[in-house]
This record gives sequence, C-alpha cells and structure tokens, in this order.
Amino acid sequence: MAQPEQFLKGHLLLDSGQLRGSFFQRTVVLICQHDGEGAFGLVLNRNTGNKLSEVVVADVPELLKSNPLYLGGPVQPSALSFLHSDAFLPEANVMPNLNLGHSLDALVDIGESFSPAQKLRVFVGYAGWSPGQLEQELQREAWIVHPANLELVFDPNPERLWTSILWQKGWQYRLLADAPEDPSVN
Repeated sequence: MAQPEQFLKGHLLLDSGQLRGSFFQRTVVLICQHDGEGAFGLVLNRNTGNKLSEVVVADVPELLKSNPLYLGGPVQPSALSFLHSDAFLPEANVMPNLNLGHSLDALVDIGESFSPAQKLRVFVGYAGWSPGQLEQELQREAWIVHPANLELVFDPNPERLWTSILWQKGWQYRLLADAPEDPSVN
C-alpha cells in the first residue's frame, strides 16, 4: 500500500549539518507552501543588516521604515515577501494566524493599520524547490524537520534560532548545535 505524501507547509527545516559550505548552512527555513509542484520557504535567521527603507524605494508608512530586512533565500534576491501575524487572521495561508504576502500594497496596508498583537517580518529572496527536490534532500537527511509556531517564526533573536531549536530537541542535537561552524577549528 502506497504511503500518503507528507507535505511540510507550516514546518521548519533546520540544516542537519550536511549543508556546510552552502547558502543553507545553519539556517532555519519556514516552509510556506509545499505540494506536488514543489516547495517555497523563507529563511528566518538571516538578517541582511538593512532596514526596509534602505531597499524599498516606494513610500512606506513610517512604522515600517525601520523594519529589519531578512534574506529569505538565494532565489530571486529582489523578490519581496513578508510574514504577518495578528491575534486573528481568518484567511491565514501558512498556518493559523500566519499569513504570507508578496504585494507591496498589502504590506503598506499592514503598516497603516495598528494592532498591538501584529507581528511582521519582511524578506528579500526565497528558498525554492522543484517537484521532488525537497523530498530527495529529506531522504538524504540534509534537513531536520521541526514543527513551527509563531514564537519561533518571530523569535526576537533569529541569529540564535538554529542553535536554540536544536537545544530544545534534546541531547542528541546539542552536539550539532555546539559544534564550531568550521570543524577544522575544533
């Protein structure tokens, strides 16, 4: 009997240590879309060091101008995406109360609205996989799958996200989390 396909929308992928030397070394990727036609994700822990106002030439609300910009992946580095959360988003398309958007107009609308529960993270570029590619990488154990939640997606210390999730997963992952980035320094 054939096993049903498992799609990973709403999950995190963590570098399992096999991606050393690649763009994805020590990354945490949120899978936003995944089906038989491929997958789309955003790297959560790569800050570009730029603010939104330094990259987007359009007039954006003052509230958005100082937002840090994250590098969502190596594909189309000029493509804009954002993750938005609020107390109640009935049409959330990634997971409960988490919406993925690509429209500058929608981003401006979010910036012009006010909600104390609102969270926003803006990305340039994305991670993409063609049909079957992600499944092959999972078979090679290049990725560790972890359930996503809003606290992890909007972690206030994204540069430590990879390490902190591995530490949460237990002792067998702590060796990986504590290993030096360059094993020759060990």
